[in-house]
Amino acid sequence: MDALNAYGSDSSDSEERAFVRPVVRQYIVNTAPDVGGRELVGYIGHDQKELQYNVPYNVLSQPLAGPLDATGSIGAPPTSGIDQQAVSEAAFRKQERMLRQQGVTVDPGASSPASIQRTKNNRALKRKGKGKAGVLDGDDAYLGPWAGYDNDTKGEAHGPTAEQLAEYEAQVADDQTAPGGQPQRGPKRTLYTEGQKERTAFHGTSERDYQGRTYMHVPTDMVASDQTCFVPKRQVREWKAHVGGVSAIRFIPDSGHLLLSSGMDGLVKIFDTHRSRSLQRTFIGHSKAVRDINFAPDGQSFLSSSYDKYTKLWDTETGQCRQAFTTNKTPYVAKFYPDDPNVFLVGQGDKKIAQWDIRSNSVVQEYDQHLGAVNSITFVDSNRRFISSSDDKSMRVWEYGIPVVIKLIADPAMHSVPAVAAHPAGKWVAGQSMDNRIVVVNVGEKIKINRKKSFEGHLTAGYACQPAFSHDGKYVVSGDSEGGVWCWDWKSARVVDKWKAHDKVTIGCAWHPRESSKVATCSWDGSIKYWD
Repeated sequence: MDALNAYGSDSSDSEERAFVRPVVRQYIVNTAPDVGGRELVGYIGHDQKELQYNVPYNVLSQPLAGPLDATGSIGAPPTSGIDQQAVSEAAFRKQERMLRQQGVTVDPGASSPASIQRTKNNRALKRKGKGKAGVLDGDDAYLGPWAGYDNDTKGEAHGPTAEQLAEYEAQVADDQTAPGGQPQRGPKRTLYTEGQKERTAFHGTSERDYQGRTYMHVPTDMVASDQTCFVPKRQVREWKAHVGGVSAIRFIPDSGHLLLSSGMDGLVKIFDTHRSRSLQRTFIGHSKAVRDINFAPDGQSFLSSSYDKYTKLWDTETGQCRQAFTTNKTPYVAKFYPDDPNVFLVGQGDKKIAQWDIRSNSVVQEYDQHLGAVNSITFVDSNRRFISSSDDKSMRVWEYGIPVVIKLIADPAMHSVPAVAAHPAGKWVAGQSMDNRIVVVNVGEKIKINRKKSFEGHLTAGYACQPAFSHDGKYVVSGDSEGGVWCWDWKSARVVDKWKAHDKVTIGCAWHPRESSKVATCSWDGSIKYWD
């Protein structure tokens, strides 16, 4: 019975479950778009100038709101009109910021942007017709797809007309000509004629001593040049040399008993540094400042380069100007070729190096691969090569007599090197870089910058301070822009000594070729000082 009852209850429960209706989940579909209010999304107002909170990404990446054509559906009032302007995006944003911050803006009609219609007219260039296929010359010649545009001057030669050329040639023919048939370049431009302006003045008591010797005679009590050099300690002489500043100083080769100087007053002077230590002679012949001077290898003559565009050859003993050379370009440096005193090189402001022959008074070779004015010329490798530095921030190595660069020394971090000095050993050159340091270039078998050695500490940016070596190669000396003199040890590159020498920039230094501790310095204050 219990089994029957249990069986009956199970069947009734199963019947009740069989008639239960399944429940289907219903979803509510909302076709309205999600539009966030300002308080929910956090729109930024157009008049808001600063944010007081971190703006989330979903706010910054919202689509632009507002109509695409704000004025397209608005009818024009009967008494006014709408003028469309073509304004760049940058100019529009600038005016928008000005309106928000200052409340004013610029009238677009009074500014440079042109109207849209004018821009369309300028851009709508009319192409020429293709012409007739069977015609080769004339107005109807076949051009095909290569036809240009109307009023297009691309590819045509531009320049003076025939009437302008004729007028210019007539004007040149009427100009006054100087001796030699060369035209004058202006009232300040004078061409050289022998004995025209050059003269000399002797300042000593007598040009010859009781034995008939001039100041060119090397003193017999000069010391040998194999002594160990030392840093100078005191000043022994000062010369008020030039008015307006001294540009360069040079000791006479080998003996060093004479010191040559050039100045901004256009004069070149020579001093005795051994006995009397006085001014001996003045060389007068340049109308503008003299930039550079250099002795011939034997010291019997020297070259002076001036801003009057002349390089002149002088006799050291008599003061006579032997020859004058010009290419109508400013010479920045002039150097004799050590193996031939009849040849010298001139670095010019027109990016070229001119090689002159004194015998023919003509340029026999040009080196023209620099991109700026040439500032220095230094012979290396037993005078078979020379290194030139320029304002183009590069140094170039040339074979003498061959106008092709064999080595280009340039670097993105490299600065201009306007002054260069050669080491007595002949294996290195030191250049005054415009980043306040002296760089070293190896000129042995491999020509490259020695990045492990540089001399720093002084301030020379903007000034072509001439460095110098002691004759034993132990020390490097240079001036700075504050009137000081710095001395470094060559091996360790550490500063050995420094002292105040002049009131203005110390533009040049020269170590005596024989004396162990004598150094000459010159400055833009017009003085030359001799140290021992």
